[in-house]
Amino acid sequence: MIGRTELEAAQEIVYRFFGPTPSYAWPNLAQALGLDIWLKHENHTPTGAFKVRGGLCYLDALTKRTPGKGVISATRGNHGQSLAYAARAYDVPCTIVVPHGNSREKNEAMRAFGAELIEIGRDFDEAVPHARLISEERDLHFVPSFAPELVAGVGTYSYEFLQAAEPDVVYVPIGLGSGICGMITARDALGLKTRIVGVTSTEADAYARSFEAGHTVNTNSALTFADGMAVRTPSEDAFAIIQRGADHIVTVTDREIADAIRLIFSTTHTLAEGAGAAAVAAIAKERAQLAGQRVGAVLSGQNIDSDWMETILGGHHPTVS
Repeated sequence: MIGRTELEAAQEIVYRFFGPTPSYAWPNLAQALGLDIWLKHENHTPTGAFKVRGGLCYLDALTKRTPGKGVISATRGNHGQSLAYAARAYDVPCTIVVPHGNSREKNEAMRAFGAELIEIGRDFDEAVPHARLISEERDLHFVPSFAPELVAGVGTYSYEFLQAAEPDVVYVPIGLGSGICGMITARDALGLKTRIVGVTSTEADAYARSFEAGHTVNTNSALTFADGMAVRTPSEDAFAIIQRGADHIVTVTDREIADAIRLIFSTTHTLAEGAGAAAVAAIAKERAQLAGQRVGAVLSGQNIDSDWMETILGGHHPTVS
């Protein structure tokens, strides 16, 4: 059970490395959407995404149990950057497994933070079992993408945001689920009534299907340029929290996500990657029912490849296969 004590302990760990990220109400964005909207700028972390908070908390706990033991994980990028950054800070080796065709610039960033990179599999869900196998072969600690330490760590951004912006409703992108579960955890710890809405891609909608069905549902593909949401197999633990604590889940298309990236850039001059813009895309889709409310959107990351950003600013959206 993660409560205020655990979130504030996680804050102490995170704040050794960086302070609270901004919560801003941008007037041009509000005017464009016709809403009182606040952005939580998790693109303003040392890795450009929210995941670093969880990585720091996970490595802090791990190194107290097994000092110096190397770590390995699978990722599409932000989780890997998080672990590479944290592993360097705690002086442990880090290996990251990514699927073939992964973001070139995210790969470069992980290497720059000191990670050894291995490319295996066609997507995240195929990369995970390979990472587990390598962990056994090399005696490395496998770091999952969903764990209590990760939820407590990333939950610190929600703890900040809910107190700073005081939104009536907040939209959160869903990858494997640590971000939205951190938001639900922080909301409950603070005793608030804030409604929490999850966002998935139409091309990677396993959690949306699961929420509708009442049990986890896998999908056969996750072909979206919003790679932070490109998950085919939901976490049972994450789904249990989402099912209990989320109001509903919205699906958005890649075209709607690209529109949101352009809107965020033109109204705030802030970069958002696909998953980072998904909350704003969902708010734009549901704005008719949000009038008169203070709406929060989590800008979860900015790590989009420059060629994709060029395509989006040109009025199109990237295609993946």
